[in-house]
Amino acid sequence: MLTKFETKSARVKGLSFHPKRPWILTSLHNGVIQLWDYRMCTLIDKFDEHDGPVRGIDFHKQQPLFVSGGDDYKIKVWNYKLRRCLFTLLGHLDYIRTTFFHHEYPWILSASDDQTIRVWNWQSRTCVCVLTGHNHYVMCAQFHPSEDLVVSASLDQTVRVWDISGLRKKNLSPGAVESDVRGITGVDLFGTTDAVVKHVLEVPISTASGWYGLNCNRKSQHVVHFFIPLTNIY
Repeated sequence: MLTKFETKSARVKGLSFHPKRPWILTSLHNGVIQLWDYRMCTLIDKFDEHDGPVRGIDFHKQQPLFVSGGDDYKIKVWNYKLRRCLFTLLGHLDYIRTTFFHHEYPWILSASDDQTIRVWNWQSRTCVCVLTGHNHYVMCAQFHPSEDLVVSASLDQTVRVWDISGLRKKNLSPGAVESDVRGITGVDLFGTTDAVVKHVLEVPISTASGWYGLNCNRKSQHVVHFFIPLTNIY
């Protein structure tokens, strides 16, 4: 163990490394977000605008931004150089579990207990796609690092892989995204060609070992089998 940080909050809900600097963001149960320098072992700053626990947190790879999502159903985009929240995105109807920036496009991905995954354009401050299909809390969702895919995990015991190439093809370049979605406000585009479920992995519970098995249930020629341990999700 290199460094240990102690907070005054009972629980730390989320973490994110800065891509270049020796910084860590921590999101806390008491609604506070802390910015740490792990080399100097110092607290650099803290941000406190959420009403309740903050679960999702993520640094942007190029811009001086980070995104947070909390139990107040709000997604907030912050500028850590300006030391303030720039704006708030509204649309989810329950706790927000995770928030992530896309590596190329001005998109934010969020997963929520309202059983949906949303893709937001943070430049135009609009929701550009809503992924529906889970029938329980969506605990996590992430962009693929290089392909037009989103993966989500839910308490409905499924992991879903979504093809969002249709959403990308509507936008020929990262700069074109904002103009393309201008005027769209929180529109549910699921059911169009913007996003479709590509794979569904069913997760049967193994009560004997405490491990969860995943097997791929889809209409392709090969099946994936693997196991992952899951910790306390609450």
